[in-house]
Amino acid sequence: QVQLVESGGGLVQAGSSLRLSCAASGRTFIDYAMAWFRQAPGKEREFAAATSWSGGSTRYADSVKGRFTISRNNAKNTVYLEMNSLKPEDTAVYYCAARKGYNVYVGSYDYWGQGTQVTVSS
Repeated sequence: QVQLVESGGGLVQAGSSLRLSCAASGRTFIDYAMAWFRQAPGKEREFAAATSWSGGSTRYADSVKGRFTISRNNAKNTVYLEMNSLKPEDTAVYYCAARKGYNVYVGSYDYWGQGTQVTVSS
């Protein structure tokens, strides 16, 4: 089992920045690819960003490309999502996810955090 705990959400104005963190425990962190997903009110959960075990490979949804950056610190068992130039449409619950593997993946994640709310006001 992998336990994931997100933090860093909040209420910000459009154009602001925010950094989310996800602390992992329970298994060897470097064995897992990590990702961030988000779910806006009334919508399905969607992929936002993913990173390989080393952080050397990343993928982004078109909606966040160029504004969001995913990174990880394997010494701290933590993955981050740096969000810049936030827009009201970025408002969502953001979830951290993990799956075993050494590549970068956009789906089929096995472990999920409880989510952290990000609200962007216009």
